[in-house]
Amino acid sequence: QVHLVESGGGLVPAGGSLRLACKGSGPAASGQFFSKYALAWFRQAPGKDKEFVAAIGWFDEDQHYNDAMKGRFTISRDNTENTVYLQMDSLKSEDTAVYSCAATLGPLVRPTTTGEYDYWGQGTQVTVSS
Repeated sequence: QVHLVESGGGLVPAGGSLRLACKGSGPAASGQFFSKYALAWFRQAPGKDKEFVAAIGWFDEDQHYNDAMKGRFTISRDNTENTVYLQMDSLKSEDTAVYSCAATLGPLVRPTTTGEYDYWGQGTQVTVSS
């Protein structure tokens, strides 16, 4: 079992930046075991379906992005801190949503699919003012 907690959300003007963090905890997230999880960020705006944002596999080079965010968002991980990050730059009003992190034990197979992931955080609100 992995418990995921997001942080870093808030209110930011259009064109601004935010850095979200998601920290894993629990017996299954200890030590080097966290490095065996593939991790992702999804978001959900009011009245819309949950949308894939970005994912990262075991290795930093294995990254996947939603085309709408590619070049503006960057996913990274720090296994020593059991944490995955989402750096968001050049934010737009349409980026307003609740951002959630997700984890699955093993390699990425279908990174954009919610069913790929076994563990989810509660989410953090990001609001971009125009």
